Amino acid sequence: MIAAQIIAAKRDGRSLTDDEIAFFVQGYADESIPDYQMSALAMAIFLNGMDERETASLTAQMLNSGTQLNWPDDGVLRVDKHSTGGVGDKVSLPLAPLLACCGFQVPMLSGRGLGPTGGTLDKLESIPGFRTDLSLSEITTLTQQVGCVITGASAELAPADRRLYALRDVTATVQSIPLITASIMSKKLAESLDALVLDVKFGSGAFMKTRERATMLAESLVATGERMGVKTTALLTDMNQPLGRMCGNAVEVLESIDVLKGEGPPDVRELTIELAAELLLTTQAKSTMQAARELATSALDSGAAFEKFEQMVAAQGGQPSAALKVADAAEVSAQQAGFVSAIDTEQLGMAVIAMGGGRQKVSDTIDHAVGLEMLVRIGDEVQPGQPLVRLFCPRPAAHADNIRKAISIGEEAYRPDLIAERITA
Repeated sequence: MIAAQIIAAKRDGRSLTDDEIAFFVQGYADESIPDYQMSALAMAIFLNGMDERETASLTAQMLNSGTQLNWPDDGVLRVDKHSTGGVGDKVSLPLAPLLACCGFQVPMLSGRGLGPTGGTLDKLESIPGFRTDLSLSEITTLTQQVGCVITGASAELAPADRRLYALRDVTATVQSIPLITASIMSKKLAESLDALVLDVKFGSGAFMKTRERATMLAESLVATGERMGVKTTALLTDMNQPLGRMCGNAVEVLESIDVLKGEGPPDVRELTIELAAELLLTTQAKSTMQAARELATSALDSGAAFEKFEQMVAAQGGQPSAALKVADAAEVSAQQAGFVSAIDTEQLGMAVIAMGGGRQKVSDTIDHAVGLEMLVRIGDEVQPGQPLVRLFCPRPAAHADNIRKAISIGEEAYRPDLIAERITA
C-alpha cells in the first residue's frame, strides 16, 4: 500500500520526501518491493522528473544500498573521472596514471562496452594477463601502493543501481536524467572520493545527441556531487567525430601509450590534460589553471605517466611489454572530392561491433585485434581515391560501404571545438 501511494504521488507530479525515496530503494534492494512496482516508479520519474534534492536523495540511497571504499586518514586526495562514453574515448587509460603522477590516488571503477561506445575494461583486457576483477581489498591496497587502478565495479558497490539499471533497459526509462545521475554518481561516490571530474559528451557518437541534453545532465551530475560533499566539475565535449584516430580495443591501448609518452593525437592529449587540470584546480593542488596544465603536461612529456601506467599494468597481472595483436589493415578511400562535413560517429562504432570488436548483447565475445583508424577529420579537404579510414579486420570488404557512408563529403566544412563548456556548481 505504501509503495503504491509513493508511485501515485510521483505520477501526479509531487516531489517525494527523503523517507519515501529511502523506503522504495531499500525495499527494492532487499526485494520486498517487486520489479513491477519499481518499473512504475521509474516511469513516473521518467515522465515527471525529479528536482535537485530528490535526485541527490535517490543517489544517496542507491549508494547506501551497498558498501563503500575505505581510506586511511592520511591526507592523500582520492579523485576520479567519469565519461558518459563515446567512440574512440580512451582517455581513462592515460588519465589515471597521469593523475597518480600529480600526487593523487585514483581508484578508477570502469565499465564494459555495450552499443557503439567502447568499454575501458575491454580495452585493457587487450593486454595479456590484465585483471579487471579486483576485489575491494585489492582495489584499496593497489591504489595506495601504485597510485592508481582501473577495474570493474564490485557487486558490493551500489547493488540497488545494478538491479535498477537492468530494469531501466527493458522499460524505456534509460534516458531519464535523474535516473542517469543516480546511477553514475552512486557508483562513483562509492569510491569515497575527494573530487570528481565529469566528461559529458554530446553529438552523433554520444549517449546525449544534443548539447542541450548534455548540459542538463552535466548540471544534474555536478549539483548532485556537490550536495553529497564531493568537489565536482564537468566538461562538455564534442563527440561528432571519434576521439583520436583509433577505435577498437588493442589499437586504442596503443594510442593511449603514445599519449603517455608525450605523443599521440592532439585531441586525446588535450582532453587528458584538461581533465587532469580540472582536478588539480578543484582540489586546490594548483592555484591556477595554467599551473595545473603545466604540471599535467610535464608528467606526460617526461615519461613519468607512462612508467606509472606500466606499474599499474604489472600490479593488475598484465604484461606491460607484451606485443598487442592487431588484425591486418586495409583502407577505405573517398569516391569524390570535397570537405569532410559530418561523421556519423555512432555508425562507425557499430561498424567496429560488426567486425567483432564490441558487444550487441552482454554475452558476446570480443575480438580485441579488430578496429579502425580515422585518417581524416571534420573540416579536412579530400580528393577521390584518398584514404579515409584504415580497417583492422579479417574481411574489410564486408564493412567498407558502411564505413564510407558514415563520412559525409560536401562543399563546406567547419572544425568543431573539442571542449565546448566548463560546468561548475
